[in-house]
Amino acid sequence: MKKMRVVLVTDNYDRKMGYLQNNLPMSMGELGIDMHVITLDLPPYYMFPDVRKAYDEFSSEKLVPGTTEQMDGFQLHIVGHRKQLGYVRGVGLKEKIAELKPDIVQTMAAISWIPVDCAVLKRKLGFKLFTASHYTASVFPLATAGLPKYHPQMIKAFLTRFLHGRWVSWHTERFYGATSDCTDVAVRFFGVEPKKTAQSELGVNTSVFYPATTEEDREASKQIRERFNISDDEIFVLYTGRFFPEKQPIVLAHAIAKLQAMGEPYRAVFMGSGEQKDGIEACDGCTVSPFVPFVELGSYFRAADIGCWPAAESMSMIDAAACGIPIVINHTVKATERVEGNGLMYQLMDVDDLVRVLLELKDPAVRKKLGDFGAEKIRENFSWKSLAKQRIADYEAALNGTLK
Repeated sequence: MKKMRVVLVTDNYDRKMGYLQNNLPMSMGELGIDMHVITLDLPPYYMFPDVRKAYDEFSSEKLVPGTTEQMDGFQLHIVGHRKQLGYVRGVGLKEKIAELKPDIVQTMAAISWIPVDCAVLKRKLGFKLFTASHYTASVFPLATAGLPKYHPQMIKAFLTRFLHGRWVSWHTERFYGATSDCTDVAVRFFGVEPKKTAQSELGVNTSVFYPATTEEDREASKQIRERFNISDDEIFVLYTGRFFPEKQPIVLAHAIAKLQAMGEPYRAVFMGSGEQKDGIEACDGCTVSPFVPFVELGSYFRAADIGCWPAAESMSMIDAAACGIPIVINHTVKATERVEGNGLMYQLMDVDDLVRVLLELKDPAVRKKLGDFGAEKIRENFSWKSLAKQRIADYEAALNGTLK
């Protein structure tokens, strides 16, 4: 029996990052799908030079157009790009898709040249097209601006986003929003038809992110704590990601400094890079460490006692939960399923309230109860393999004409 051939198309790729572009294709390949990823020759965050700079030392991989590489569970194909009407467009993308003759094409976006070109090609090749978006309200300012319908910014968004997004939606089987607010943004601003939406959480690679259960795991945790001079009786809080205003790790640094001044045994490690680095390092009890590849990150979460992300959402929230530690996030996060039963929320940007919440997690028994619940929840509901099974079921239904 012929395997289903699925092509995921993305505008960027990096081997070291634990994003959907790596983990979903790998899981689908493990489940017997003939899986291919086509990427433009661009790195993550290429459209944001200041953000990209934070990752340059960690990953400066060059993607060479025209090359194909066998990855774990899938083939990676790299095509070129050019700027057209101010946005990147794949060079050789349509030819590569035609060469692969897929049954399913899944894009990472609902608007832009990639879904437009795929929608055009669908009419010729007959594959089923699926789209997605990871734009949360916190990173799409118009979603929370409260502007009237005929405000110039709203009109511009309608002309440049909504119209072509609606045309793409007409040619789409299903759109996946990573969170409820991703779906809301896509419907309101990207032209996605509400009847075609479904929520598909981002997942966790549970072969990398899991609780410490072996002596080897515990020894690795001990070595990491020793590396940062954190003793067994100190509470190790870990933040991972960019040190940028939308993420606000400096809020956690100020909270840790206050706890230190109170004589409380809290220490924090900030893994990443960015403009708030100097401010973080100036705070008592705070240490900065470089990014590490995602396959190494699980060991750091297992060594920590608490994971904390003070502002914008991060994939690391659920990675940390999968490792059996409680997480702390802010009260405005829409994806509350990431923290329910396995963590606590504080009032956004309120350092004193973050201090209060961290103190609620001082008791090891409280941390263990939340951490154990989180690890089980992630394993059952948020593993990439379980999400891949759901996605494959949708693809099969589309091919059979039974997708509802």
